[in-house]
Amino acid sequence: MATENILVERVEALIAPLVPAHGSILVGLSGGVDSVVLLHMLHKLSARYSWQLSALHVHHGISLNADAWAKFCTDLCERVGIPFHVERVDITPLRAHGIEAAARKLRIAAFSRQACDYVALAHHADDQAETLLLQMLRGAGVRGASAMPMLALSAGSPGLLRPLLHCSRREILDYASAQGLQWVEDESNSNDSYPRNYLRHRVMPLLSTHFPAYRETLGRSARHFAEATQLLDELARQDAGQALDGNAMRVGALRALSLTRAKNLLRYFLHTQGAPMPQSAHLDEMLRQLCDARQDAAVEVRVGEFQLRRYRDSVYLLPETAEFDRALSLPWQGEKMLDWVPLAKRLHFSHTTGAGISFRKLQRAQVTLRLRNGAEVIRPHPAAAKRTLKNLLQQHRIPPWERMRLPLLFCGEDLACVVGVAIDADYLADESEDGVLVSCN
Repeated sequence: MATENILVERVEALIAPLVPAHGSILVGLSGGVDSVVLLHMLHKLSARYSWQLSALHVHHGISLNADAWAKFCTDLCERVGIPFHVERVDITPLRAHGIEAAARKLRIAAFSRQACDYVALAHHADDQAETLLLQMLRGAGVRGASAMPMLALSAGSPGLLRPLLHCSRREILDYASAQGLQWVEDESNSNDSYPRNYLRHRVMPLLSTHFPAYRETLGRSARHFAEATQLLDELARQDAGQALDGNAMRVGALRALSLTRAKNLLRYFLHTQGAPMPQSAHLDEMLRQLCDARQDAAVEVRVGEFQLRRYRDSVYLLPETAEFDRALSLPWQGEKMLDWVPLAKRLHFSHTTGAGISFRKLQRAQVTLRLRNGAEVIRPHPAAAKRTLKNLLQQHRIPPWERMRLPLLFCGEDLACVVGVAIDADYLADESEDGVLVSCN
């Protein structure tokens, strides 16, 4: 049997049990030899298994040849009748992360938006070996050293398949040559200033002279690290049962663990919520601040594009929010829904009887939604005295960062409602009166 047929059979054996008949696979097509070979193989197999095959090219616009690569991919898919589209992305806002990292982040985001069962990527055994070495040279933990899985599943996104992960670059080139395939070359692949290219062109050839099986052995190490990661995650899930409360983590439960287990739980907490993994020293400092700071201390630690905050005995991980004008005001004129774009909030208004805010009293003056300025008072119950809004929010254990973004509903200059918290007693609807319920998400 020809070598190229053996390669197709290896790919088939890996993915046929995973993708059901009539399942949809989208190939990430760069135009390079790896992705062209992957497309060619899956095109062969798709007829056999009735898979719905399509392809996507992510156009970064980094190279002067980017348009030519997109056209090559378009022409290739047209010739073989594979549905194809190009998605253009702008790398400029992410350049601070480095060109490679920014491009990779944008590609992953583009793939996650596709309507398919699986996205197939053309990473191979050489890529896996390079990735493992890069991660270890950066001081990665076992999760980072797990490198790339053959199959990665994520709720709400297509599964990621890497059918060529056990094939070498040499095998892929030989397949392309035997099949008479054409492809494009990315000129940046020869630039040794990129760490991956330095390993590929300078280090790996030296390794191969003394360790010719390094691809297989490094791949095996990556799988061992992946198994160790699974065990650590299982332990973290056990610890999380006592420590996690919804999206928050109890500091007391974190303190009760050994240092090693506490660090493992904190890493797990960050990972499951999509935050980048901090460096070891940063993680140590993060844990120290969370566990050792005073009860009333305002702990705030930046983690990539997230903020880790502590309030009382709980830890919260929050995405960074854009600045906004504290004087924002949004009029309400009877709409069922209002989008407050600067706060990324949506307000819902529904009518009821005998509950909520008195609709009759809201007719007295213009109704607006505003934010706190620090001087508000409210009477949250007919039998209660007026109290400061700050005191009310503290009683409801609302974290400080949420207090500043809570929508307040005013009728004229009267604070009628703190959305989701309390209605002023003077504005409560009577038993038989039309009322308005306000919620926010």
